[in-house]
Amino acid sequence: MNYYEHTLITRQDISPSQIKQIEDKYVKIIEKNDGNIIKLEKWGLMHLSYLIKKNKKGNYIHFKIEGKGKTIKELEKNEKLDKNLLRYLTVKVRKFDLETDYFKKNDEDKKKAETI
Repeated sequence: MNYYEHTLITRQDISPSQIKQIEDKYVKIIEKNDGNIIKLEKWGLMHLSYLIKKNKKGNYIHFKIEGKGKTIKELEKNEKLDKNLLRYLTVKVRKFDLETDYFKKNDEDKKKAETI
C-alpha cells in the first residue's frame, strides 16, 4: 500500500451540508476501492492566490490516504466530473505527518491578532 495526501478545493458559495456531502462521497469512493483514510482535515475557507473559475476563495478539504494506484485513479476520475470542485491535488508521500495541524489556529496566534 502507498501513502497519499489528497487536497480538494470546493467553490466558496456551497453550504456546510454540501461540503459534508462531498466529504462523504469521496470517503465512500476511497473505501470502495480498497483505500483507507488515515486522517481527514477541514482547512476551511481560504483566499486563493488567483481567480479560479471566477472564485476568490475556496473551501479546502485534505485527506491522508493509504491505498493503491487504482484508488487514486478512481477518485480523480470522479472529481473531474464534479462541478462543485475547483481543483484537486494528489501527492504520493513516504510517511504521514500526523502531529502537525498546519491550518489550526493556536492560542498564541489569537492573542497576537487581538493585540494588533
